[in-house]
Amino acid sequence: MKNKIFKIPKEVLKTAEKLNEAGFEAYLIGGCVRDLLLDLKPKDWDIATNALPEQIIKIFEKTFYENRFGTVGVVNEDVSDETLKIIEVTPYRTETGYSDYRRPDEVTFGVSLEEDLARRDFTINAIALDPHKGQIIDPHKGQKDIKDKIIKAVGDSVERFKEDGLRMLRAIRISSELGFMTNNETKEAIKLNSSLIKEISKERIRDEFIRIIMSDRPRQGLSLAQELGILRYIVPELEQTVGVKQNQAHSFEVWEHLLKSLQHAADKKMKFHVRLAALFHDIAKPDTRRWLESKKDWTFYGHDVVGARKTEKILKNLRFSKDTVEKVVKLVRWHMFFSDTEKITLSAVRRLVSRVGREEVWDLMNLRICDRIGTGRPKESPYRLRKYNSMVEEVLSDPISVSMIKIDGNKIMEITGLKPGPEIGFILHILLDEILDNPALNEEGYTRNRAVELSKLPIKELHKLGKAAKDRKGEEEKKKITEIRNKYWVK
Repeated sequence: MKNKIFKIPKEVLKTAEKLNEAGFEAYLIGGCVRDLLLDLKPKDWDIATNALPEQIIKIFEKTFYENRFGTVGVVNEDVSDETLKIIEVTPYRTETGYSDYRRPDEVTFGVSLEEDLARRDFTINAIALDPHKGQIIDPHKGQKDIKDKIIKAVGDSVERFKEDGLRMLRAIRISSELGFMTNNETKEAIKLNSSLIKEISKERIRDEFIRIIMSDRPRQGLSLAQELGILRYIVPELEQTVGVKQNQAHSFEVWEHLLKSLQHAADKKMKFHVRLAALFHDIAKPDTRRWLESKKDWTFYGHDVVGARKTEKILKNLRFSKDTVEKVVKLVRWHMFFSDTEKITLSAVRRLVSRVGREEVWDLMNLRICDRIGTGRPKESPYRLRKYNSMVEEVLSDPISVSMIKIDGNKIMEITGLKPGPEIGFILHILLDEILDNPALNEEGYTRNRAVELSKLPIKELHKLGKAAKDRKGEEEKKKITEIRNKYWVK
């Protein structure tokens, strides 16, 4: 990789250049170097330097410094790229004492770049890059591990994880994001120290968990978390699904089914709360599993209701937002909706929409697809599910109704002097008919004036025009439903 040309934004180059002009070293370091070597766009930019925090602050116009680890945030206000709004500049440092298994008790500045790299978590993150010369400093052979797609701790694995227990979960997250494998020594060290996860704040665990779920390979990450003994300290309820057999409708045990459902959601780039619901929708099957002798099979009655309660407890424990908790719990609660379109009615579909909401009902449809694929069935959308989607769209579509008009019956009676009677309905239907042809007519001025005009017509003529308009409304509704059904290839 010696001759590799790196695409480094001008804001990053300028930050390094200012440090150099002031007489200090400036190296890109950590995840951004790893991502550059992988031809990925870095999610953030970190620069390491031999300047001290107070010296860094003097060099730049706008900075903030609110920590004891030396990191100074260099602010770039006039940029649209969120990753460039704050570039973190940190002095070379060493760390000692980790009494809380998370943060160092003592930080020492003024050391060399090599000493700074030695305190890093994984070899693939312990690489420095001179952004101007393209020179790479790689004392721990991180480039080779990137090439081999290996996650390996720097130095003694056990020591690295005792320094910061969150590093174990970070290894799993990197595996999910990059598709890398963890080497045996690092794996064994995680197994040995997995209980240290209990010392980490729920918020930090949640943030890494989110990144695993939103990665391209959440199944790989969560499988690794379970294998290494980490899962039981994050979501013990998921650990309890391992090895739980299902009924004959399922090809996989509960744990494998949940992973496959989640992975399908990731493959289809579905929303975060749909992915979470895919992971948790059958979380209560171990609690509700009963043997039914008459069918010679397992049953899981009520697992949707119990699962919603368990999911709420899990997400609140991990400090998820109220909005996320509500959305995921709702999807888990209603994921078993009855979908036999030979028996279901539009009114039943309307009730489902009212329970989950107009927006979330499509998330529920997506969850059903993930559940289906996770069960081992080859088709995402068989006829029955396509038919159900059609019915949902039918009940969601805006009704062709006189309520759409910018005037109502009371206003018509007020401005025309007409008494209550069929004439009011005919005027509304005539107005609706005209507006269907030209929606621009649906404004207060036109509808008032036109209502007055129509009120002056002979009764027979008004009735004739009104009946024709009403008949056309019925035809338009039929046409709309036909279009929706054709969209889903159903009758």
